[in-house]
This record gives sequence, structure tokens and C-alpha cells, in this order.
Amino acid sequence: MDEYLILMRLDLLTKEAQPSPEQMQVYMKMYQDWVGGIAAQNKFVGGTGLSTEGKVIKSGQIITDGPFAETKESIAGFITIKAENFEEAADIAKACPILNGPGNSVEVRKIVGVDNTR
Repeated sequence: MDEYLILMRLDLLTKEAQPSPEQMQVYMKMYQDWVGGIAAQNKFVGGTGLSTEGKVIKSGQIITDGPFAETKESIAGFITIKAENFEEAADIAKACPILNGPGNSVEVRKIVGVDNTR
């Protein structure tokens, strides 16, 4: 099996787009159930949420506050899973509850080693 990264994108910046505490509890339960289902199949490798703050380091050692992504590009978190192929990884990602929100998306990337042997 190969490892795949599932990047979860949603609006973390627009105040009106943020869920109420009650909605957040419902969404977190849905997320935990989804991850629990992946773990039950022994396909969950790891993952976490990300803050909205960060630093961007560019060539020339230029460091700026950031990432200042477009709202639609805000990465809220990621998980790493095991899957037989891209199709299976995409099928797992399709069930991500974040996709219930308008404009939200997930991106699936195969993890490859630097020497591309994975």
C-alpha cells in the first residue's frame, strides 16, 4: 500500500463562514467518525489541524508572516492514509465531512520519497 495525503481546504478567515460552537461539535463528531472509520480499516497514518498563522520562507532567506492564502485556499488540516491506489484514496477522501460545506474541498496527493522509490 502507498501513503496519500488528504489536504482539507475551507474558509478559515471569513467570520461569517465560521460555525457556531454547537455546529462545531457536530462537525467534529462527523470528522472523528470519518477518521475512526479509516483507522478501523488500519489505513490511518496520522494527521492534524493547522492554525491560520504561519511563516513563509522564500529563496534568499526572506521570511514573511503568512501564508495569506486566498480564502478558498486555506488549509485547515491534513491526514495521511494508506491506500492501494489513487482511486481508493480518492474514495476515502470523498467521504470527508468537510465536503458538506459550500466551497470546501479536499486534495489527494500520493506521498513519494525524494528518490521517488515509494
